[in-house]
Amino acid sequence: MKLVFPDISYKEKAIQFIDEFYAYHSDISGSGSLDKYLKKATYEEWLKKVAAGVDIANVLLPRVPELTYFYIRQEDDAIVGMINIRLALNDFLRKEGGHIGYCIRPTERTKHYATQMLNEALKVYDTLGISEVIVTCDKSNAASAKVIQNCGGKLEAELYSETYKEVIQRYLIKR
Repeated sequence: MKLVFPDISYKEKAIQFIDEFYAYHSDISGSGSLDKYLKKATYEEWLKKVAAGVDIANVLLPRVPELTYFYIRQEDDAIVGMINIRLALNDFLRKEGGHIGYCIRPTERTKHYATQMLNEALKVYDTLGISEVIVTCDKSNAASAKVIQNCGGKLEAELYSETYKEVIQRYLIKR
């Protein structure tokens, strides 16, 4: 398994990845807005957005610099998951969104990919010298909470989110 920066060669696989969420009537979060771009624009426009997120000096507020990766199974080059690694936090992210958003395609869940992927993302924060990482999930998402806990997350707070219309759990992972 490896984190791969998106490029045009993954276009069809990325579209199939998002389509699987729709086929399984599964929520999509942590895709770096790929699902939204595929509805309103194009994969190519999304690639520009991903590249712009890395341009730290020119990220426009309230956005924050971010890295978005596909999580690729090397044997078949399949996109198993996606992860969005935020390099800074604004007020909303500090409270409700956290440093990291991620998702695993529905047919690949319960195979420990999310824990592996989150651990890989945490290594990025180690490289950057960020020693406290906030990760959030819906309280109703016990699987995601378990992933965060498996990666060292300690529950810091629970709060009702007006944005998501549900209770959010905020975890802190100290490195």
